[in-house]
Amino acid sequence: MKSLVSFFILVALLTGCQERSGTTADTRKDTSPAKLPALQAGEAVATFAAGCFWCTEAQFESLRGVREVVSGYAGGDLENPTYEQVGSGQTGHAEAIQVYYDPKVVSFETLVNAFFVAHDATSLNRQGPDVGTQYRSIAFYRTPAEKATIDAVINQENSSGHYSRPIVTQVTPFSVFYPAEVYHQGYYYTHPNELYVSSVSTPKVEKFRARMADKLKKQLVNE
Repeated sequence: MKSLVSFFILVALLTGCQERSGTTADTRKDTSPAKLPALQAGEAVATFAAGCFWCTEAQFESLRGVREVVSGYAGGDLENPTYEQVGSGQTGHAEAIQVYYDPKVVSFETLVNAFFVAHDATSLNRQGPDVGTQYRSIAFYRTPAEKATIDAVINQENSSGHYSRPIVTQVTPFSVFYPAEVYHQGYYYTHPNELYVSSVSTPKVEKFRARMADKLKKQLVNE
């Protein structure tokens, strides 16, 4: 019986992975691209790719000093790609998030550290059940100082002894970020009972919040 239950869970997760890779469609979803928020005075922006953006959006939104996180696509060549196009692995894009934050409250270095907590940066083109270059690890930088910060954190992580394999994160100059479709924004919160979310996303978000407990927004500290 246990093996039968495991089989059905695997099938359901694989179905979820098909949705993650863009092979299913639902005409009831709002597939128009989301709008990027206006940058507020004193605010900064950071962009990361760390696998499933449903997970990473919820992870980074937990951090104190982060106002908003937008799911989208970065690192590729095609203008205004769709979820299905990115999911094909042919556009060069990775699922990414854009983080709007107050640098007086949370530093770029803290965000980079959070990025390495959020995913397995030693896994090439894969995060859990999600496989393909669209799930690769990328830390984007906008200034030489940001690149230096990313490089320093990678050196620290590689020398920490926490990993049996080297970090494979790409360190890439930021070019352009395309917001994903509206239905992807806040997906973790609007689909809590979906099997992929409950089985894959929720454990990752909970682990992230436990590791980053001293950096969480006040309302999440005692959850």
